[in-house]
Amino acid sequence: MSESGFLFRFRDGQTYMDTWPERKELAPMFPEQRVIKATKFAVKVMPAVAVISVLTQMAFNNTAGLPQAIIIALFALSMPLQGFWWLGNRANTILPPALASWYRELYQKIIESGAALEPMKSQPRYKELANILNKAFKQLDKTVLERWF
Repeated sequence: MSESGFLFRFRDGQTYMDTWPERKELAPMFPEQRVIKATKFAVKVMPAVAVISVLTQMAFNNTAGLPQAIIIALFALSMPLQGFWWLGNRANTILPPALASWYRELYQKIIESGAALEPMKSQPRYKELANILNKAFKQLDKTVLERWF
């Protein structure tokens, strides 16, 4: 089970990002797809933005602009962390009743299809929904899934 500490949110966010099924059917219903895409982009691009903002000030020997460049660099480096933090919080949020019901229906359909699953959660969170959705897209027939999408 996940701890609730500060650093564990970031780890949970990374795990949730890797777990969430990137499917076009889910994009209109959940913001995860957009947050994951933005976070992955920030992980790739923002370290370079941070370095370039500081190096340009140093290259032009502009010591007056260096504090602002450092602030911009710190902000740029915080962008991926903000995405991981949001995803970590989302992963540990208990599902609203409608989504919890959907989780239970999908769970039952997967069990009926003969797949093995960990025991059903009484208060599922978004990370359990992500796991069930992954299984559903792999195990269930498309006609069964069409009911929900």
